[in-house]
Amino acid sequence: MITVIIPTRDSEGALVPTLSALVSASASGLVREVILADGGSRDETEKVADVAGCHFLKGPHDPGARLRTAAHQARGSWLLFLDPAAILPEGWMREVRAFVDTMERSGLAERRAATFRLGYEGFGMKPRLAEAAAAARLVVIGRPRPEQGLLIARRFYDQLGGHKNGKKAQERLFARIGRRRLVTLRARIVLSEISS
Repeated sequence: MITVIIPTRDSEGALVPTLSALVSASASGLVREVILADGGSRDETEKVADVAGCHFLKGPHDPGARLRTAAHQARGSWLLFLDPAAILPEGWMREVRAFVDTMERSGLAERRAATFRLGYEGFGMKPRLAEAAAAARLVVIGRPRPEQGLLIARRFYDQLGGHKNGKKAQERLFARIGRRRLVTLRARIVLSEISS
């Protein structure tokens, strides 16, 4: 049903918890395959992919072209783009399955996409302020951060023209989707570190 696409580049350390969170979804049939769209890793990212049973795609250096290439090779009818350091906590599968089923049943699969709420591991003010800033960004400009993930029907992705070339490919895809067609799921995606 879902192909998970993770852009990687020297992501060995971050990937293990990310992939571990996908195991039960794979066993249940929700996740059909995981593609690591790699941009020239020099660490053990490819070995992690092999051990985890992921498809390791050596793509172009350009992030947008890499994501687009991976999406075209995906076998799932839905695509889930994840950051290599993103962890999906317990409960995410139920919500994702409900979203996909509702969109398919209502005929809205080609007009709606979803993202997760953003959370950070850690204690104190810094992680909470980063979460508040991400939530405010979503409310004010209607665009999530790329680290929040994107769940989109492959038909809708193709209709939008997929990721364009460049470093800001994910942000530009969110802009083309638009705030009215983007649903924020209740489930959080958790990052282990705060990116700037």
